[in-house]
Amino acid sequence: MEYKNSNKVVYSCKYHVVWCPKYRRKVLVGSISERLKELIDQKCLEIKADIIEMEIMPDHVYMRIEVAPQFGINKAVRSVKGYTSSVLRKEFKELTTRLPSLWTNSYFVSTVNNVPQTDIKKYIESQKTSERK
Repeated sequence: MEYKNSNKVVYSCKYHVVWCPKYRRKVLVGSISERLKELIDQKCLEIKADIIEMEIMPDHVYMRIEVAPQFGINKAVRSVKGYTSSVLRKEFKELTTRLPSLWTNSYFVSTVNNVPQTDIKKYIESQKTSERK
């Protein structure tokens, strides 16, 4: 497992995130989908979030992302959704005629853990052992 570090914090905070267009409309296709990927990449680079995996489906966005704990996943998702909505609605007028806003207010988030529980237990046990010495 790789850990990141930044200003007194060592971390590995990976998330599975999914969000949808308003009314689950299938508008994320063609040039809109391509531009959306570019915009998400730009915003994640700006906020120093690492995209592990991303898939744009016609009616939802799927991402696995790593975000610093100081920044937080909520702020990261709000930043990406706000930025992409603003830019896409300016560039693609068809997104303004059928939708009052591009994204729903909600999203799904779950932590992603690449470490098996047995490895974590072994690590904790090894820490207890080293403390006793």
